[in-house]
Amino acid sequence: MRRRQPPARPAVPSCVCLVERRGRFLLAKELFPPREEDGFRRRPLSFAFPRGRAAAAAGEIVEVVLDGRGQPKIGRRLGRADHLGELLGALLVARGARLPFGEELDQEIARTARVASADRDRVDLRPLPTFTVDPADAKDHDDAISAAAEGEAVRVWVHIADVSAFVPPGGGVDREAIDRATSLYLPGTVEPMLPPLLSTDLCSLREGVDRLCVTVELVVEEAGVREAAFYRSVIRSDARLTYEQVDRFFAQAARPPAGLGEPLEAARRAANYLLEARRRKGALELESFEPEIKIGRRAITVRLRRSGGASAELDARGLIEQLMVAANEAVAHRVLAARVPALYRVHPRPDPDRVGFLRDQLHSLDFPTVPLPKRMGGDQAAEAVAELAGAAYRHLASLERRGRGAALRLAISSLILRSLKQAYYSPRNLGHAALASAAYCHFTSPIRRYPDLVVHRALLSTIGAAPPPRAAELGALGEWTSQREREVMELEREGDDIAAAFVVAKRIEEEGEVGPLVGQVVGLSEGAVFVAFGLDEEELPPFEGMVPLRALREAGGRRRAGRYLLHPLQTAVYDQDGRVVVRLGDELPVEIARVEPERGRILLWPARGRPRR
Repeated sequence: MRRRQPPARPAVPSCVCLVERRGRFLLAKELFPPREEDGFRRRPLSFAFPRGRAAAAAGEIVEVVLDGRGQPKIGRRLGRADHLGELLGALLVARGARLPFGEELDQEIARTARVASADRDRVDLRPLPTFTVDPADAKDHDDAISAAAEGEAVRVWVHIADVSAFVPPGGGVDREAIDRATSLYLPGTVEPMLPPLLSTDLCSLREGVDRLCVTVELVVEEAGVREAAFYRSVIRSDARLTYEQVDRFFAQAARPPAGLGEPLEAARRAANYLLEARRRKGALELESFEPEIKIGRRAITVRLRRSGGASAELDARGLIEQLMVAANEAVAHRVLAARVPALYRVHPRPDPDRVGFLRDQLHSLDFPTVPLPKRMGGDQAAEAVAELAGAAYRHLASLERRGRGAALRLAISSLILRSLKQAYYSPRNLGHAALASAAYCHFTSPIRRYPDLVVHRALLSTIGAAPPPRAAELGALGEWTSQREREVMELEREGDDIAAAFVVAKRIEEEGEVGPLVGQVVGLSEGAVFVAFGLDEEELPPFEGMVPLRALREAGGRRRAGRYLLHPLQTAVYDQDGRVVVRLGDELPVEIARVEPERGRILLWPARGRPRR
């Protein structure tokens, strides 16, 4: 992964390799070849070493470096491929993402912390009942909530860690944060944007500890946000809650900590007000699916978490999401009205032709659709996507009530997502189409996203607490942080794929042959069918593998003549006679043919026996 600024010393050409035994030699084969511009990986490099002269053993991951004469030699030993944590650590090394923070940065932080702690010009909110809600394994807590009912309205305080108090513009920590641009999360590990002294200590809103914040105080009523105020504050979180805990509180399966029952219910009411107000504006309610991979001492678990969608009840994640979105929107309107330079989170309106293509895709899968205007502008295209998505999710809900369609959600959500343009950061406010918001920014995660820190400085300048960002720098900064966001997301997906394949390989090692299994077709390409499957009883199958199209032609023990082709709508594969062979959402019994954990690949083959459900 490229760095924005060149390192102080020239990098030594190197690559991360897995050592294999080949007769009298050890072969070091590149594990993670970089992607080419077209998205494909080049062929892995390999290096042969006489076994007696190689300082490594088969199964080890090593860094192979080239000396001044271009000759390979084994450098650092990075661990073993049969240990997931060491395998993911090697991935970070290969992508240039495992970068240490210098000791001089901690010294700089110590100096700025003394200045920040001496600041007395803050609103003291420590008496307010306050809580954080995060994943159970979170270590950086950059947002906290307080809430109180005021008749039919709710007063909500969204407290965000005041990173700007510890990271002045132009300092060493600031330059390092720009360089990284975002934190990177892989299963069991994180490469933070800020040094740990800040990200997990001084700026983390830990339970029972005084912390410096920037607070957005909102009065929320049924129509939405009525009032907003902004100021620096000092808070003390009364409880560190997890999403699972709060969901149990809402289901009355557990009692919240003393003094937090009413604030939680008030926050929930405010979030519901905000959600309904956003629905009335025509916001797109897109379902998302994220793998949750938890590494325990004795086992690694993988599950697929579904969130969002018009039919979903507001859970703990939805509560926090609605409050954060409201705070982000309020801050965006404040800096826009003050004409202060800032970075906005821009989501362009969808292309009308792409919306028509989505309508045709859904129709080909027998989903109800809505009529589209003959001529669509950007606003009409955004409204049409929201209507198509709503109709699709309602149809999925009816299928699920009849015991079908759970995994089809994966395919449908992917089609809807691909119909949208990608969001990015820009100093120009162009609105956020998916949220139906005229102005939107990222403000609520300054520990892990650099644009949020820029927005903090912009907001604070509107209340006379900081100089504004330099307008001349924001164009390039928006492009850079958008690029880094895409790179990090790609690397996180790669890490998730490796972890999932690792779990499948371990299950096969423990149980022998696994399957046959019932898979669900969730994606199609010119040469393969992508199938989601589970190893246990799961509503949503958390694993995904690839079935080559040639394997479908050989299914059933006989080879079918002719080619299999991808339908122009990319929703089905058909044979040379025009007959549909498989389409999105179909069940497909499969067997696991090969697993390559170190490369995140699972190769599947059509099942020959009775599938296991």
